Amino acid sequence: MTQSRVLLTQSPTSNFEKSTIERGELGAHDVLIDIDFSGICHSDLHQARNEWFEGIFPMVPGHEIAGHVSAVGSAVTKFKVGDRAGVGTMVGSCGECEYCKAGRQNVCLKGNVQTYNGRYYDGRPTFGGYSSSIAVNEDFVLSIPANLSMDAAAPLLCAGITVYAPLKRWAAGPGKRVAIMGMGGLGHLGVKFAAAFGAETYVLGTSPAKAEDAKSFGATGYILVNDEATFEKYHNFFDIVLNTTSSNIAVDKILGLLRVGGSLVNVGLPPADEHFNPFSLIASMKSISGSNTGGIAETQAMLDFCAEHSIAAEVEIVDATEASAIDRAYDRMLHSDVRYRFVIDAKTI
Repeated sequence: MTQSRVLLTQSPTSNFEKSTIERGELGAHDVLIDIDFSGICHSDLHQARNEWFEGIFPMVPGHEIAGHVSAVGSAVTKFKVGDRAGVGTMVGSCGECEYCKAGRQNVCLKGNVQTYNGRYYDGRPTFGGYSSSIAVNEDFVLSIPANLSMDAAAPLLCAGITVYAPLKRWAAGPGKRVAIMGMGGLGHLGVKFAAAFGAETYVLGTSPAKAEDAKSFGATGYILVNDEATFEKYHNFFDIVLNTTSSNIAVDKILGLLRVGGSLVNVGLPPADEHFNPFSLIASMKSISGSNTGGIAETQAMLDFCAEHSIAAEVEIVDATEASAIDRAYDRMLHSDVRYRFVIDAKTI
């Protein structure tokens, strides 16, 4: 039996507390990872507070996990003790549907096994990365390249692939103008990826104070969406707008910024339904779409791309010696008071 120290919450209204859990016996195909860093994702907050759906409590959040392999099962072939390893948003899938067979486990038709607040197919609950260790099937473990720092690599396992995948799918690159809407935990990585892909990259935001950061991340310009002049000046300008915000937007106005055939791609989840006029799409053959992380192979490709192009998240390290540090980090996230991702030092759990 493997025992892990964890930070957990007992209910949607509880504060975080320290505890221990049993991870079970290490299976033949399992990799045991001693966690060095675990990112705090905005979705952790939503799930821990039951804002999306009924959660499974007690809950140990965390799906941005970076650490080192400390043990392997008898049949493991992909990892050895000492390897740098990561775990993202899922720890299993059916392996049988057309999407799993195509390496797109993130859209498994049976429903993939989420790293936390989910259940294995036998009904056991999953517990995430706010922990000292985790055991995961080797097919869902990523290799973290040696030249990526572990703390800055952790958020790539969710935030990184969330913006990398749609930018690749919609072919951001030379000759394309890309706007990243919102430059927070997701958006700042979107800027870095779009620029590295060779696209002419801009940020659509509301905070002029972030303009210098945007340029340092590779953006050509920072455009204020709370300035009505923007929508005339940049009409018919962008090929892709990647919306990373978690607030509702003026959809028709944003569509007006797109060129003929352009795409508005959403990865942020607003609190209320969005509305738009279909003429905003039909007249210039534009599209609205969404994107949901990526499969294991694509996530590994993203990590390798980051290593090659020196892309990493901008992070603040959270010392979790006191469990209340997580509650404070959540409160700061609610007030957008973080530059740009929180990462827990798991050795302090």
